[in-house]
Amino acid sequence: MRNDVVAVARRWIGTPYQHQASCEGAGTDCLGLVRGIWREVYGEEPASVPAYTPDWSEAAKDERLLVAMGTYFRPVSDEVQTGDVLVFRLRSVAKHLAVVSAQGKIIHAYSGRGVVETPLSPAWERRIAGVFRFPDRSN
Repeated sequence: MRNDVVAVARRWIGTPYQHQASCEGAGTDCLGLVRGIWREVYGEEPASVPAYTPDWSEAAKDERLLVAMGTYFRPVSDEVQTGDVLVFRLRSVAKHLAVVSAQGKIIHAYSGRGVVETPLSPAWERRIAGVFRFPDRSN
């Protein structure tokens, strides 16, 4: 399963950044990348995603992304593995996602860069707010 997640994520590398999009090769944001991986691995997404602004959840300090991740993914309390999804706190709330692609590397989408594979630098590590694993296909 982990290898499938990483293989799918790597196919998205080079996809341009586009807020609220989730289309491999055409445009995506970090949530769209994870949604696209989900569709490839499981088929239909488990829920529809409401529209969101770039600054969503900041004013209310609402941790909607962490709550949603805990609903559809398995929280990880042991060692982080390839294929796991990292949730990062940017500013005041958790609102950025990345897939662990190898030891010390992540694949994520962000403005001005699109989908890239980058080192999991100390600056990114300090921002980790949660780690989640895609559920087993049997669930």
